[in-house]
Amino acid sequence: MSVSEKPLWPQSQALGMKVLSAGEGRATFVLPYREDLVGDPETGVIAGGAVTTLLDSTCGLAVMIAVGPRSTATLDLRIDYMRRAQPGRDIVAEAHVYKMTRTIAFVRATAHDGDPDDPVAAAQAAFMLDSDGGRKPGDNLKSGAR
Repeated sequence: MSVSEKPLWPQSQALGMKVLSAGEGRATFVLPYREDLVGDPETGVIAGGAVTTLLDSTCGLAVMIAVGPRSTATLDLRIDYMRRAQPGRDIVAEAHVYKMTRTIAFVRATAHDGDPDDPVAAAQAAFMLDSDGGRKPGDNLKSGAR
């Protein structure tokens, strides 16, 4: 996957995230610093919700690469915020799938603003595989359900 490709999710696109790399159950995204993403105007720090979306999206792409064309859904996402991001700096998230079962993928990720050894946040996540149960879009309408 090339650096210029857009993330798969509209929210990630709206936040301006870019895929830096992806492959072999790993993914790296960048969230460019923007004034409209600041959560506290007095400090200039990017809002925690934007960092949460960055980590969830990066973990999700790592899972999608690891499992191929299967549906997935975030079951659990725990984020430990370790420090404030530095104002004016982009935030980079790196995720890797470290364990897979038949139905669950387990992922770890970190987010940093320039030094991977001094993370802004760390995440641990679990993703359900085949979350659509094999259904196709519109199947619920065919059965008469509304």
